Amino acid sequence: MPDPAAGPVHAEWRGPFTNAEVDALHAEAFGHAALGDDWAGRLTRLSLGWVVARDDHGLVGFVNVAWDGGAHAFVLDTAVAGRARRQGVGARLVAVAREQSAAAGCEWLHVDFEDRLRDFYLDACGFTPTSAGLLRLR
Repeated sequence: MPDPAAGPVHAEWRGPFTNAEVDALHAEAFGHAALGDDWAGRLTRLSLGWVVARDDHGLVGFVNVAWDGGAHAFVLDTAVAGRARRQGVGARLVAVAREQSAAAGCEWLHVDFEDRLRDFYLDACGFTPTSAGLLRLR
């Protein structure tokens, strides 16, 4: 349920965060226990950037933008807190990711998603469906 008392949501490219708050948000969004991951270390080493979204109460959104160091960027780990869903936060995260990936010289922004997220990524975020492959490694 949206929390109108939480104030406006602001999205920031490469915005500050703590490992604990991203870990908790990821756990909520993906339905698993907090894992204690070193998000800051991973993102600093492997990502083009990330987007955080905050309201007056704290972190409500996050997306990681991985890349190949050239033309291809990849949206990963899009997460929005339950209290901020259905307010356009996820679409704003992806829009900032798109803008910043283009500014970095990337030509393509890729995303994988479950079927239940099809309308979000295709309609709200403007992605085009493509054929792709997936190989489970473990």
